[in-house]
Amino acid sequence: MLRTIDAVPRPAAGDEDEGTPVSVKIRERLLAARKRFNANDNIAEFIEPGELEGLLDEVEGKMKDVLESLVIDLDNDHNTGNTARRVAKMYVNEVFRGRYVPPPSLTEFPNAEHLNELMIVGPITVRSACSHHFCPIIGKLWIGVMPNEKTNVIGLSKYARLAEWVMGRPQIQEEAVVQLADLIQEKTQPDGLALVVEAEHFCMQWRGVKEMDSKMINSVMRGVFLKDPNLRREFLSLLPRKR
Repeated sequence: MLRTIDAVPRPAAGDEDEGTPVSVKIRERLLAARKRFNANDNIAEFIEPGELEGLLDEVEGKMKDVLESLVIDLDNDHNTGNTARRVAKMYVNEVFRGRYVPPPSLTEFPNAEHLNELMIVGPITVRSACSHHFCPIIGKLWIGVMPNEKTNVIGLSKYARLAEWVMGRPQIQEEAVVQLADLIQEKTQPDGLALVVEAEHFCMQWRGVKEMDSKMINSVMRGVFLKDPNLRREFLSLLPRKR
């Protein structure tokens, strides 16, 4: 006599990973694609619609664990009752937003007038957080561009948008300025590109040595700015001594 075997219901599409943390799903996609996801990388390509809100909820829950491990009474302290949510929104939607959203859209124009004179944009205020301690980095950025007849011209405000996107991640200043230079170089293809960043690091002011007056200044020079010392001196001489 043949026995009948009851069919085992199969999970509906999408149910098999229900309950899996959003961060795990995103991480698995990155690993499958063999993509790096360091603190200062953009991972927007691997985030599906609706997942950013889920990621925010996940960060909130883990931030509550951090606060409780700091022995803070979240149930009765009126100042910190909603702190975990506020911190999660700050990280995901504000200070680290540059990790989770695509680059800003740019309108590019041909260099119709064949401009080939030095152009300087700045100072642009930049804000980030050091990837060592998650303390603020706040400073000023100057960008020098030497266009050619094939250079794509972008609006002045777009330089600030690109800077905000790159700096809106946990960074170290030396890497951030190189990332931004690579991006502007790719978008505009100038004969020369120069960037200077001067910033205060709260990981040094607020903690550690607590040195309040120190700033870090670094630069990236590309193309003719690297080859022509006179042009480099001209660019640097036009930057204000004090901000």
